[in-house]
Amino acid sequence: MTPLDLNQIYNLLPSVYRVRDAQAALQAGNALDPSDAAMLQQLLSINGPLTPLQQQTLATLQDKQQRGPLKSLIAIVAEQIEVLQESLFQSYDDLFIETCADWVVPYIADLVGLKGLVDVPSAGYSVRAAVAETIANRRRKGTVPVMEHIAREVTDWDANVVEYFQVLATTQFMNHIRPANLSVADIRSADRNLLNTPFDAYARTAEVRNIETRLGKYNIPNIGIFLWRLQPYFVETSPACAVDSRRFCFDPLGKSIPLFTNSVPETTSTPRATPLNVAMPISKWMLDSDLSAASNYYGTGSGQSIYVACNGGGPATNLAPVHACNLSDVKDAHGNVVGWAHQPQGYIAIDPQLGRIAFPASLASPWDVQVNYTYGFSAPIGGGPYSRLFSTLVDVSVPADASSVQEAFELALPMLSADKTSIVIEITNNQLYVETAPPLALSLPDNCSLQIRAKDGCRPVILLSDDLVLTGGASSSFNFNGLLIAGGSIVVQQVATESAGSPIALNISHCTINPGPTPAMGAVPAQSILPSLAIQDADITVAIDHSILGAIRIGSQSSVSLTTSIIDSSSPTEVAYACCYDATGPGSPLTVLNSTIIGKVHTSQMTLASNSIFHAELDELDLWTVPVLADQLQQGCVRFCYVPAGSRLPRCFHCYPVQDQQSSPAFTSLQLGDPGYCQLGEPSGLLLTGADDGSEVGVFHDVYQPQRLSNLNIMIADYLRFGMEAGVFFAT
Repeated sequence: MTPLDLNQIYNLLPSVYRVRDAQAALQAGNALDPSDAAMLQQLLSINGPLTPLQQQTLATLQDKQQRGPLKSLIAIVAEQIEVLQESLFQSYDDLFIETCADWVVPYIADLVGLKGLVDVPSAGYSVRAAVAETIANRRRKGTVPVMEHIAREVTDWDANVVEYFQVLATTQFMNHIRPANLSVADIRSADRNLLNTPFDAYARTAEVRNIETRLGKYNIPNIGIFLWRLQPYFVETSPACAVDSRRFCFDPLGKSIPLFTNSVPETTSTPRATPLNVAMPISKWMLDSDLSAASNYYGTGSGQSIYVACNGGGPATNLAPVHACNLSDVKDAHGNVVGWAHQPQGYIAIDPQLGRIAFPASLASPWDVQVNYTYGFSAPIGGGPYSRLFSTLVDVSVPADASSVQEAFELALPMLSADKTSIVIEITNNQLYVETAPPLALSLPDNCSLQIRAKDGCRPVILLSDDLVLTGGASSSFNFNGLLIAGGSIVVQQVATESAGSPIALNISHCTINPGPTPAMGAVPAQSILPSLAIQDADITVAIDHSILGAIRIGSQSSVSLTTSIIDSSSPTEVAYACCYDATGPGSPLTVLNSTIIGKVHTSQMTLASNSIFHAELDELDLWTVPVLADQLQQGCVRFCYVPAGSRLPRCFHCYPVQDQQSSPAFTSLQLGDPGYCQLGEPSGLLLTGADDGSEVGVFHDVYQPQRLSNLNIMIADYLRFGMEAGVFFAT
């Protein structure tokens, strides 16, 4: 309550009471506490004019000084009136979803018939927003655009809705002819017309199987809701990987990856999703049609997905026109790849389904080939053009201050002092940094830290010609964030010190350390599959989160923690985690949270494993006796995990497989570079909802796919027209 409001109430009293109260205030003396009294004296001693805030403070203190018993009592009553007034104002605000208190949201949701939604941390919506959208969408209830809009908002995935009665092959009524509804398909243009995609417009005969169980689609009451689970990640100005002088790959490590649409949001003029509004793979026919018409896919404009520059940054179209082409592998009788399907003549060929580029032999060999492209993946893991928040300032920037990581480290190291114990190196683009001579080696003194990170939204590539050797003193710390590292292994060494119990910290966040072979690139020869981490007799604390690594070889003195990460040994029968000497002895104590490990595991102690998948198998002639082994069975905890049969671990709680129920991992792909890498497929059964919170088990636990689908099913049920049935399908 402000002094003005208090005085308004006080002045309503008879004057005789106010006079006696003032006399009592003078007799009682100063009613201010020491701090208020000092503030009053300070304000009274100011000679010049007071600011409005100072005037208000002075009036408040003088009023408080002159309060008698009656006015003090009125002040208490006035405070309670103010509380009642605020409650009345909030009660009015609680009538509207935009201004109501958080506890009122579920009541308004129940009032409009919206029940059972779950807040999903990784989705870009809240229950409050969903209720507001529900109120706004009631007028459009039952229409396809609103169902498509709801599917997008609730799941935070691209969505497309199909009314299957529109594409049923029916007998034509002569007074209402449907020229596009023909039961005979033009096979020659099938790919161009997006056959077997949600945008397929070919007519089908009716099928009566239930669409809710995803067995049937084409029937009069059926509505198909397609979700595009893979997210698009747009990489800008990245070096193409050279296969030879005229053949290149979009992927910087030479992998054959499908290119995706850099999806753009729908507008008011296009309320229905088109192939440009969803993150779908670009086919050769889609690119071919686009190059000859609108150029929605190729170019440097907003939302365009593919672009090729060369010879110092000039557009490749300055050399020759660009065409879509089949550049698949050609193999000999023994299955060896001997070339690509076509060698273009007079044009530059792009195969978007394999992410390949071929320049014609009639032109001079291109140099400095740079590309823009979009790839698809299930979640922001392994580094990439997505947001990562940083709180520390940059000391050395690459390439502005240094041309390589080794040079940047040599510039940053002298900055360390007693007052400055940490240095930060930031790479600000998506270029390739080849660390050859001498091999990359980083050494830190005691109690110092080094962070090498990619700029927010970038994923540079560090190519090693040999192992990356990290040498640290007591309590030193190495941090890598947002990098793609290929070539050798990361080797950590500890300087001999008298400080016992001072381990080195190695933190790897949002990185990919190539788990597969590395092709020959420039002066660096081809390299076979190597362990990502190799740590012998050293006290190292390793923390890995949101990263993709190959096998880990580590001694028993260290400790390793995995969070939302993938450890890929290239095969379930290979060794993913073991000691550094013979790859059979026990590695250091291991903590695994929401992760997927492909390969066999031997640890001295499984400290904690939760919501994770151990995808391991024994070979026919295997020397291992069990696929996953922990030496200490009386310590540690394994909960809500998939553990292969026969494994020796501490007592498991709610783990899989479950007898007589489908609960084995069925991955979309186990090949790094594929969009569905380590994504669980439909046959995975209980694993899709088997985590402790009802989400899926494994590295994509934090996608919260079951919760998103549950929210969608709840919402869509309220927006279907009477008699219609809906089925949810995954387009990717």
